[in-house]
Amino acid sequence: MAGLPRLPKGNFMCSKKIKSEKLKGAEGFESYYNDLYGERWSVLKEALLSEKDDFAWQYNDSLPKYYLDKGSVFAALSLPLQDAQNILDLCAAPGGKTLVLASLMENEAILHCNERSFERTIRLKKVIAEHLPQEINQRIVVTCSDGAKMCLSKQNYYDRILLDAPCSSERHVLTSSKHLSLWSPARIKTLAVSQWALLSSAYRMLKPQGYILYSTCALSSVENDQIVYKLIKKFKDVVIVKELKEINSKACSFFKGTLPKYEHTEYGFHILPDLAEGAGPLYFCLIQKNCQF
Repeated sequence: MAGLPRLPKGNFMCSKKIKSEKLKGAEGFESYYNDLYGERWSVLKEALLSEKDDFAWQYNDSLPKYYLDKGSVFAALSLPLQDAQNILDLCAAPGGKTLVLASLMENEAILHCNERSFERTIRLKKVIAEHLPQEINQRIVVTCSDGAKMCLSKQNYYDRILLDAPCSSERHVLTSSKHLSLWSPARIKTLAVSQWALLSSAYRMLKPQGYILYSTCALSSVENDQIVYKLIKKFKDVVIVKELKEINSKACSFFKGTLPKYEHTEYGFHILPDLAEGAGPLYFCLIQKNCQF
């Protein structure tokens, strides 16, 4: 699981903030990300536009395969599940990472899967029902609510939380003329507000000594490291896990292939398709609550 060298601090920060406020559409998108990545952008963009070679996750031969990005698999596998009895997948739809967690959680564990969108919740339930055996299905609870408000009723409750936050999803934007024409930096700022609300809520719901895996498929640190930095500033007991442990050997029975390479950021890890054989983009950061009562 050796990663690539650490990226320079501030690598994903836009150096032309005033200019970026005026950027819109395809031309603005190109200028914004060229500022972020410099000479690397042309190669990275080409990789983003290329077809992906996804993993096929399959619980057993009697159940259908579910295809998901190799970076997504890597992120989900990085949340340690040993001794975790109460697990939350906070923004669970469409369900790929849910399948990874459900397949690997311990026999007595309960997985709570939440999704804000009613339509996406229906899809999530379908994915769980079709791709997991009944003995695991009966230990999964699916809800449809606003994850940013869940902390009002549950605090210090979950042993592990996966937060795959809604994000800019630039790979999708690049392949959609409609979304590309509507792009602006304002959307990144709006998403960052939502991401912070979700992460701060998740942290309040986390038990002492528990872990959160925060992830996005965004390219900018505004949605990645900067959200984690706000958590560090807000809560004094945040611990950032800088080294990843070996992947649970049981996971190898559910997929075939090699996990992608990652790059270090200031607080987490970034899988980018130009250096990860098409996987990603996928940012993730493993966070522990280190308080004592």
